[in-house]
Amino acid sequence: MDITDDVMPYVTEAIGAYGGAVLAKTHELAAGSNIARGTRILQRIFGRGDAGSRRAIEQMAAHSGDDLALRLAILEAFAADPTLAGEIAAMLPARSTT
Repeated sequence: MDITDDVMPYVTEAIGAYGGAVLAKTHELAAGSNIARGTRILQRIFGRGDAGSRRAIEQMAAHSGDDLALRLAILEAFAADPTLAGEIAAMLPARSTT
């Protein structure tokens, strides 16, 4: 499983909660919630979002379960910035080894 697979549950939940406005969300989120984690991950990967990333997020919000465009946008972001995947991995909870 790669980092993109690891982040998808969080970003999917955040997009489900806030739709295309997820990149504009700020501090009103409970710090430890999955939605907050997904929102912070999306904001770290996309910032305020270019047109392509906003479109991928809006597409996913409109068609829940269709995350291909978002996965591709995340993979492109990781390819463009080799340190980004490590930063995002550090934002995820530790995996249980049991």
